[in-house]
Amino acid sequence: MLSYLVRRIVGGITVLAFVSIFVFGLFFVIPADPARLACGKSCTPELMAEIRHGLELDQPLQVQYFRFVKGIFFGRTYLPGTEAALHCTAPCLGYSYQTDELVTNLLKDRVPATLSIAIGASILWVLIGLSSGILSALRRGTWIDKFSQGFALAGASLQIYFVGLVLQFIFVDKLAWFHAPGYVSPFEDPKEWALEMILPWLTLGFLLSAIYARLTRAGMIEVMSEDYIRTARAKGLSNRTIKFKHVLRAALTPIVTVFGLDLGGLLGGAVITEYVFNIPGLGKLATEAVTNVDLPIIVGTVLLAAVFIVVANILVDLLYMVLDPKVRLS
Repeated sequence: MLSYLVRRIVGGITVLAFVSIFVFGLFFVIPADPARLACGKSCTPELMAEIRHGLELDQPLQVQYFRFVKGIFFGRTYLPGTEAALHCTAPCLGYSYQTDELVTNLLKDRVPATLSIAIGASILWVLIGLSSGILSALRRGTWIDKFSQGFALAGASLQIYFVGLVLQFIFVDKLAWFHAPGYVSPFEDPKEWALEMILPWLTLGFLLSAIYARLTRAGMIEVMSEDYIRTARAKGLSNRTIKFKHVLRAALTPIVTVFGLDLGGLLGGAVITEYVFNIPGLGKLATEAVTNVDLPIIVGTVLLAAVFIVVANILVDLLYMVLDPKVRLS
C-alpha cells in the first residue's frame, strides 16, 4: 500500500515537472515581449533594456526557468539593487509585468472564491447524481427511472451560461429569493457567502449531476448482471447487503475517476461560471491574463490548475484502495 502511494506521488511530481517545463517554454517563446508589455506606452529602447535586465529576461531561457523553479522552493527577488526591489517568498510563481503584483498574491486572492464554487457544487452534484442513479437502477423501467433519465438528459443537454442566466432571472430578478451572485468570505459573513454562492452551486450541481446519475445507473445495472452477484444471492445474502455493499461499491470505481477529474478541473477555475455570476475566481483571472497577454499570471494559473488535478488524482487513487482490495496488492 505504501509503495503504491509513493509511486503515485512520484508520478504526480513528474507530471508537474513536465507541465512546468512545457508551459514556461511555450509562453516565453511566443512573439509577445514581456519587457515591452511592462514598459508601458511611454517606452524608450533604453528603458526597455533596463526593464529586461532587471527582470532577468536577457538571460537564456534555461537560466530563466532554473531561477523560476528556484523561486518556487526558495523565493526570489525581482529588480535587485533598485528602489523598486521586490522580494517574493516561496512559493514564488512570478511577477506580473502589467499589474506590478506578485502572482502568488493574485492567486491567494482568487483561490477562495474558486474553492467555494468547486467544493459546494461538487457536494451537490454527487448527492443528486448518486441518489438519482441508484433509484433509476433499482427501479429500472418504472416511472421513477424514466423521470430520472429525463432529468439527466436535460442536464446533459443544457449549457452553464444558459442555466445560470435563467436561474438568476427567476430567483434573483423576479422572485428575489437569493442575493445577486458574488463572493464574500465565509469567515466574514457565512450567511451572505452561502446566499451569494447558492446559484452557482445549483447551476453546476444540476448540470454535472446528470453525468453521475447516468454513470451510476449504468454501472449498477452492469454489476448486477455479474456472476458473483448471482452467487451472493444464492448464498442467501440480503438484498440490502448485495445492493449497497457489493453492487454500489463496484459501480463507484468509474464514478470516483470522473469525480477526481471534474473536481480537479473545477478547482483550476470555473471560467464560464465565474463570468456568468461575476465571481472573482481563478478562471476569471486566467482569462483576463490571456486577454492582456500577462505571461507570468498565465504560467502561474496553469501550474496551480495542474497541481489541483494531480492532487485530485492521487486522492482518487487512495479511494481506489478503499473500494477495490486488489489495488492494495499492486
